[in-house]
Amino acid sequence: MSVYETELPGVGRKFDLELSDGTVASVVIHHDGRCELYRRDAGASDGEKCLDMTGEEANKLGSLLEGAYFESVSVEELSVPLGDAIIEWVKLPTDSPVVGRLSETGIRGETGATVIAVQRGTETTPNPEPEFELEAGDVLVSIGTREEQAALRELVEGTD
Repeated sequence: MSVYETELPGVGRKFDLELSDGTVASVVIHHDGRCELYRRDAGASDGEKCLDMTGEEANKLGSLLEGAYFESVSVEELSVPLGDAIIEWVKLPTDSPVVGRLSETGIRGETGATVIAVQRGTETTPNPEPEFELEAGDVLVSIGTREEQAALRELVEGTD
């Protein structure tokens, strides 16, 4: 990931950051602190403006991105008291084959993952009963190993 800095006379400075997907993020910082964020495809001359922020807004966003409020961790190095299990959230698409009664979905038997809650809009149903009816758009909160979670995503998406 390379960063290129360019002086913009009478404006400020521009920083270009090459991203892993081949796009370039350009940040223009004006002398007055205002900040503009652009995204462009590699090799393209012009980009699409994504954000135009005041200096205060840019500083707050920079703090967020830097991790001042929340610092992410490497999942591979994460140690939790769940052993190899992790908790994930999986949204049911409209054509999901698991829409219907939870007991009839075969989720645990086919994937090994366990549904520990279902979020529907602003409502959460913890430890749903076997008779609970899953609907498209529901978010399944599940616990299981990485492999079990991957199998659950495949089952929910109908790609197994």
